[in-house]
Amino acid sequence: MFKKFTNGCVRVVNRWLPDPFLFAIILTIVVFIGAMIGTQQTPMALVDAWGNDKGFWGLLSFSMQMALVLVLGSAMASAKVCKRVLGAIASLAKDKKSAILITTFVSTVCCWLNWGFGLIAGALLAKEIARRVRDVDYPLLIASAYSGFVIWHAGLSGSIPLQLSSTTEILGVAYQAPTTATILHPMNLIMCLVILVLMPFVNYAMHPDAAHTIVVDPALLVDEEEKSYVVDTPAAKIEHNKILWVITLVLGFAYIVYYFVNNGFNLGLNIVNMIFMFLGILLHGDLRKYVDAIGEAASGAAGILLQFPFYAGIMGLMVAANSDGVSLASIIANFFTNISNNVTFPMLTFLSAGIVNFFVPSGGGQWAVQAPIVMPAATEMGIDYGRAAMAIAWGDQWTNMIQPFWALPALGIAGLSARNVMGYLVIVLLFTGVVACLGFLGWAMFF
Repeated sequence: MFKKFTNGCVRVVNRWLPDPFLFAIILTIVVFIGAMIGTQQTPMALVDAWGNDKGFWGLLSFSMQMALVLVLGSAMASAKVCKRVLGAIASLAKDKKSAILITTFVSTVCCWLNWGFGLIAGALLAKEIARRVRDVDYPLLIASAYSGFVIWHAGLSGSIPLQLSSTTEILGVAYQAPTTATILHPMNLIMCLVILVLMPFVNYAMHPDAAHTIVVDPALLVDEEEKSYVVDTPAAKIEHNKILWVITLVLGFAYIVYYFVNNGFNLGLNIVNMIFMFLGILLHGDLRKYVDAIGEAASGAAGILLQFPFYAGIMGLMVAANSDGVSLASIIANFFTNISNNVTFPMLTFLSAGIVNFFVPSGGGQWAVQAPIVMPAATEMGIDYGRAAMAIAWGDQWTNMIQPFWALPALGIAGLSARNVMGYLVIVLLFTGVVACLGFLGWAMFF
């Protein structure tokens, strides 16, 4: 019965889900119409909100960061040393079951520690495991690698709880909650642990039978022969100069150490990319080799560069407010807030955040949209700020499972399209949604 339902989801997604770029276009049209009806704004006002610097071009910095996550992570993984480490972990997978279990478990742990690292590490590990376990369903293996991303915002790099750990002003009111009330709260840890333990088995239960298994295309696993270099000109000698290599490494790692000394173990996206870059330079052992590795990895970033501006435009439409301060995002959030009480409030906030995240797939954007609604309501109902904020954070991460936006880096590494994996991720969405709903009800009743 379970596999029939899973196979049905896979068939529907394969048949109906368009390319992620076309998906972004369709979402744009839907949100445009919804905003026009819901907020009574003129079409030109919404066109402006979609196309201006805060809309279509509002994620330029973030787009570059995400492109670098993919490119720098892939380039680092192409170094011999990194391949050996990934190979050692992948060698633990002996059959289809262990392949899915190991990939899901490792990816989930890595994403909880840091989402940028986990997003890339999971995809790279899955690809390495596919080399060894050739009868595993490759789309399910990549979906398993991405599924770990479903707890990123409940982990150590969660942007909402980290922002709330210091005093944050919302509509002139100061809010603050320590990480012991958010990331490290017992209920948050229990919810993460349940997903960490059970999700690998949920993923394996979806594995199709031999007749419907899609094995990896061997072409995706072929490594190009290691390039040989002839150092016979002054230019070539400069490119392969070890002194320049050492100076570059000293400069980069000096700043990385300085950063952690001054900021503690606070892994932002920029410092993760810097670590990826200088570890890549170190592991390749040569500046010229690293330049070539970056060139080979860069083609995988095409989807990010094309699609992220359109998602930024969608966010612009979602938060575009009329003269009364009403936006489409606030209409959705207010609806769930108005029908809740102090027990159901976090759970319904979680569900509303999941809906909003589908159109505003950014933790920072999610907080900007919902915090002005949720946090004052939490004050009025006497609900802990940490619990209210984590409801937004869990909703933000939840619908990432069926939103191609965040899957693009992993899909670029895997050589797959969104429709190949989204059918399986629908099941992950349903499973984690049940865990979160029960978890927030338990948080209200027992803590």
